[in-house]
Amino acid sequence: MKDDSGIYLALIAIFATCSVIAVGGATSTVPEMHRQAVDVHHWLGDRTFSELFAIAQAAPGPNVVFVALLGHYIAGIPGALIAIVAMCVPSCTIAYGAARLVDRFRHARWRIVVQAGLVPITVGLVASSALILTRAADRGPATALITAASFALCYWTRVTPLVALALAAGLGLMGVV
Repeated sequence: MKDDSGIYLALIAIFATCSVIAVGGATSTVPEMHRQAVDVHHWLGDRTFSELFAIAQAAPGPNVVFVALLGHYIAGIPGALIAIVAMCVPSCTIAYGAARLVDRFRHARWRIVVQAGLVPITVGLVASSALILTRAADRGPATALITAASFALCYWTRVTPLVALALAAGLGLMGVV
């Protein structure tokens, strides 16, 4: 049996770090996950990364499912468990402490200012995740058009995103993409 401790330690380091900077949820750290898994460690390529993300987002449940799926792809079931624990434990611990602090100082001016400052950071992190995934997923004019149409449908209408998902899946089944 080969020694996988190097991969496991790398997964712990990557996902524990992502956990600490995950303002807005796991999706906000997708650019760092991509950089580490694709560019630094070469565990998978752009296409596989974006496909795993799409599968995780299509599945019901929280967006942190992607972390377990990525960990599983890299190092099997132990990788999935290590990735999800490393992603959840630090942020849950910080969130617990922060919630107690926010509750204690709920009317303090500094708390209100800090909370307001986190909003644009969260939006920026999520937007950078969207850009990374768009560049990885759009491999030609057809996929770029699907991305733009999905954005337009979800942004400018009240139609459920499941419609965009179903239409894109249908195009994939027909061999368009």
